[in-house]
Amino acid sequence: MKIAIACDKGEVTQHFGHCESFMVFEIRDNKVINSEIIPNPGHRPGFLPKFLHEKGVNVIISGGMGGAAVDIFNDNNIEVIIGARGSAEKNIDSYLKGELKSTGSICHHH
Repeated sequence: MKIAIACDKGEVTQHFGHCESFMVFEIRDNKVINSEIIPNPGHRPGFLPKFLHEKGVNVIISGGMGGAAVDIFNDNNIEVIIGARGSAEKNIDSYLKGELKSTGSICHHH
């Protein structure tokens, strides 16, 4: 499984499409076995969900995200967790413990 977290300087960003990078964690047996930082290749409508799907991402974690992006992730069977805050490491640990839940709060200014 691969989990991507939209980040700015290691902290969960509140604006998914405008993040500086994605921290992608590879998970096996509920443990992180590898991680990498992928620079955001640019914000264009519908592009980032497809980009992350092609990278094999199964879960996306962000602070905020627009409804169109959520729909595209859902169409690609990628779990969306929004409303996250704090460091990427804290959020990955919370997710793996089953403690990180989506607030479902969609950004409507897009």
